[in-house]
Amino acid sequence: MGLSIDEQKAVDRFKQDIVEPSMSKLIILDFFAEWCGPCKALAPLLEKVAAEYADKGVELRKIDVDKEQFIAAQFQVQSIPTVYAMFQGQPVADLTNARTESQLKQTLDQILAQIPVQGGDVDGGQPQQQDVTQFVEMAEQVLAEGDAERAAGIFGQVVQMAPDNAAAHAGLVRALVQAGQVESAQSALQAAETNPAVASDPQIEQAKSALELAGNKVDDGELAELKAKAEGGDMQARYDYAEAAFAAGDRDAAADELLAMFETDREWNEGAAKAKLLQIFEAVGLEDPWVVATRRRLSKLLFG
Repeated sequence: MGLSIDEQKAVDRFKQDIVEPSMSKLIILDFFAEWCGPCKALAPLLEKVAAEYADKGVELRKIDVDKEQFIAAQFQVQSIPTVYAMFQGQPVADLTNARTESQLKQTLDQILAQIPVQGGDVDGGQPQQQDVTQFVEMAEQVLAEGDAERAAGIFGQVVQMAPDNAAAHAGLVRALVQAGQVESAQSALQAAETNPAVASDPQIEQAKSALELAGNKVDDGELAELKAKAEGGDMQARYDYAEAAFAAGDRDAAADELLAMFETDREWNEGAAKAKLLQIFEAVGLEDPWVVATRRRLSKLLFG
């Protein structure tokens, strides 16, 4: 077809990510860009509706037009957001103008009534695992980008769809903590712990760590006082400040203080600085880019 190597790779990605799933599912295909305000405004609606329709065989896929210019050109995307419904490798509807929840649902209902989409209900009506996994991954990405409230909304939808999904329960707790909704996070954790299918999952322990760390939050005045005491060099004061800084949302300050403490005296209080860093890593998530970067800093101190 005369395609360049990069264009062929783009086509292969599109086939794998969009065309193949669309052979049995209805794919909502969202063309967006990171700089696009209307795209960001529309995203929560698409995510919410796709989550609610997952058991009907609907999945959401997103294409960044800056990263996939060749694919966007093949669809003749002139403006964003542009949203299509895809089935069996072909666009079956333009969803771009469906900007309200009721409009989008009405359009999807009309499409689903006319095509042989395979729904997600198996084993007594629970959504298939792959149907919820994509939303867990999406929520984790949103959380890593710093939009905790939106992430909590997505995690909450998954919990409703798949109440035995431990990753969704744990993610909901962590997102609520990062959003400053500690009481709601406590309620979410209690709900998870009453579910035998998820209570013993290691991810729930991660959520507990996040909630425990949030309990160290103080007001701005107390935080300033703790910082002043820490600057005096007392190790306990530095430790207390690091805990409070993390609870206040300043994880960089917390990590800087704990790493400096570890460098000064790694054995202080039976290695408390390192232990607290590891607890923070677990609470944030070991795959989080910030955690990966901070762990490298710790490794340099350990082995450098």
